[in-house]
Amino acid sequence: MLRPVALLLFLFAPLSARAVETLRIAIDDTGSEVSIKGKGLGFGPDSEDATYVPIPTDVATVRRRAGKLEVNGAPVVGDSVRFRAGVSAAGDAGVPGSEPLKAGSTQVRGDVVVRPLRDGLQLINVIPLEEYLAAVLGSEMPVSFPPEALKAQAVAARTYALQKKLDTYSNAFHLGSSVLHQVYGGVNREDPRTRAAVDATRGQVLTYELAPIEAYFHASCGGRTESGQDALQRDLPYLQPVDCPCGRLAASRWSASMSDAEIKSALRHPAQGMRVTSRTSTRRVTRVTLGDGTTVDGVELRRKLGYTRLKSLDFEVERTDGGYQFSGRGYGHGAGLCQWGAKALADKGRGYVEILTHYYPGAELQHLY
Repeated sequence: MLRPVALLLFLFAPLSARAVETLRIAIDDTGSEVSIKGKGLGFGPDSEDATYVPIPTDVATVRRRAGKLEVNGAPVVGDSVRFRAGVSAAGDAGVPGSEPLKAGSTQVRGDVVVRPLRDGLQLINVIPLEEYLAAVLGSEMPVSFPPEALKAQAVAARTYALQKKLDTYSNAFHLGSSVLHQVYGGVNREDPRTRAAVDATRGQVLTYELAPIEAYFHASCGGRTESGQDALQRDLPYLQPVDCPCGRLAASRWSASMSDAEIKSALRHPAQGMRVTSRTSTRRVTRVTLGDGTTVDGVELRRKLGYTRLKSLDFEVERTDGGYQFSGRGYGHGAGLCQWGAKALADKGRGYVEILTHYYPGAELQHLY
């Protein structure tokens, strides 16, 4: 049953008055110059109640000179500048997200903040949460997946984003746009099916003891999810191993061949004699030992050999002529929601609430707004 979350309503009280929850997403780091384009473009200070100055050409070139910002050759007061589309000729701000912006090579909804970062510029998308989620779903899960799987992903992504916002509330941005957080590709990743899933679950989040959970997710677990402690060094009661139907899917199987030279280059150490010497309770590799007795942590091994080649730590390794053959199951760290498992459960008629409670045992579904 959905119920209000008193703690979250308290934490987000200043924002709830505007009836729109927003996130700040770091979308790109550029050189010393970037172009911002949008219909009815305007700029102003980085503030929620900013007054915007219209730009008649609908194009702004932002440059960094001697550590200061310029917009179309004119100096800017302050250390950042915020752009919005849909600004009237009189400077009325319009509704964030009603008109998309193109910031560098990425088209987004909401506002774009440009600020100095190191020797260049950083672009931050300030976007309504529900608009952000429609693009995240299209970036993180195949839009062809069943609606109930997409809804489960929407709730997980919303929860993950809000939890990160709480952790980074006073920072310049709350999340990045890559796999290190949630993949966010902007307007081009939206789809009617992702927007329908977001709308159907609007405001719903997963909580544990009235706080949003760390709702990690991954592509495929290979048949059994991993604990948060073993996968992420996060000992959380709702990230525990559970059985998953994705293990029976061909999509969960993978193999990779690597030569001795490739492995030596990646590890900066000869690989001859490599063998698995330690696993978790779900049989994911935690340590390998090389021929001279040197040991390598499983997570570090996967990072160095490449996440797209060594797709998970649930693998066997065999010696071949001049290299090694890896045979594994799953794709990703294995903790939390399994996306291919969610598809398999949805195909069997399971609803998104049942899917979520399966992968996050002990968490509660709540209605934040």
